[in-house]
Amino acid sequence: MSKYNSVTNYRIRRLLTELSNKQGRGTELISLYIPPKKPLYDVINNLKEEAGTASNIKSDTTRNHVLDALTRVTQRLKLYKDIPDTGLVIFCGALPENGPNTETIKLYEIIPPRPINTYLYRCDDHFHLDLLKDTLKTEEVIGIISIDTSEASIARLIGSNLEIVETLTSGIAGKHRQGGQSARRFERLRENEINDFFTRVAAHAYKIFIEETPTKKILLGGPGPTKENFLKGNYLDYRLQKAVIATIDTSYTGDEGIREIVQKGSSILQDVRLIQEDTIIERFIAEASKDYGLATYGLQNVLNAINDNSADTIILSEDLNMVRLLFRCRKCNFEVENIAKNQDIFSIKSTQSNKSCPNCGSRDWEIEQEDLVDYITSKATMIGANVEVVSSQTEHGQMFKSFGGIGALLRFRSK
Repeated sequence: MSKYNSVTNYRIRRLLTELSNKQGRGTELISLYIPPKKPLYDVINNLKEEAGTASNIKSDTTRNHVLDALTRVTQRLKLYKDIPDTGLVIFCGALPENGPNTETIKLYEIIPPRPINTYLYRCDDHFHLDLLKDTLKTEEVIGIISIDTSEASIARLIGSNLEIVETLTSGIAGKHRQGGQSARRFERLRENEINDFFTRVAAHAYKIFIEETPTKKILLGGPGPTKENFLKGNYLDYRLQKAVIATIDTSYTGDEGIREIVQKGSSILQDVRLIQEDTIIERFIAEASKDYGLATYGLQNVLNAINDNSADTIILSEDLNMVRLLFRCRKCNFEVENIAKNQDIFSIKSTQSNKSCPNCGSRDWEIEQEDLVDYITSKATMIGANVEVVSSQTEHGQMFKSFGGIGALLRFRSK
């Protein structure tokens, strides 16, 4: 596996979704991006200057909220000796708890998965999230072209996302000439049509792989010799010509041809997230299909495997949308645990809060809420197990969802 951390990326995507819905009253929300090697004292001095500017804000509420947020950010920065290797991102501001005038200062601190190169301070009515989103997008783009004389498909592979961008049909006549045409004239017309088609495919590849998404690696595939003729004819822009890292024989073109190229090119694409996920899921399904295979699935079975130290790699779908709710009696510390889907959280909290503690009869409950991925990850870390959060949008991801979206590869099968 590469250094890609699927749990970290999952947490950042989840946080981005949460923060995109946050709105401040006035320009009270601070977004701070600090690149690696930026001197901390420079950042702290900059925040002091911003505090001086903020003290001139006319609205008492806005002024106090901004100054409080700047103080929180400064205090947090003083806990660091140096900026982390990939930089540091902090969002902080007064956010409402239950409607207007219930604002409390909240701080979100993120070490991005890839380096940020820009220093940014903004105070606005929303958080500036685009730079953090970009750190999730900077995976290498792999271009894929599937071609024969009847059609061509162009796709791009970014992480676990395979996008078939365009499919072009040629309209080229078959190899058998129409009645009344000489063989030479027919072949000349057909060659012209192939040339026009190849030129059109190359133009679309230029738009997709140079203008839209700069691409430095391309896989070219298709049945028969058409792909080699396309490549040898220098139809592609010289930059794309150099980017072709392999030609792959396939049985199909179109969407199926694209998927076949990815499958057959897996040895070349070992560091691509889609290939990593497919490999993990294929191994899981193979083990789960055996009578005594080293795999288990379902929430309770996976938790049991973690508890008895038999879990080696836990696999979780990215869209589980589940939380662990822990109700603790404030009087006697009796605990009730519940795993719930996000849409059921409110009703479960309401129902349990109205129940009496079976131990002491109290109805005074303290409630802890934790995303299920975070809960399982923390338990897995304690036994040295890996956690992989996989996309549910891929073909293999959909197959894994049929197992409930929760599974584990095992070190051994417990009795």
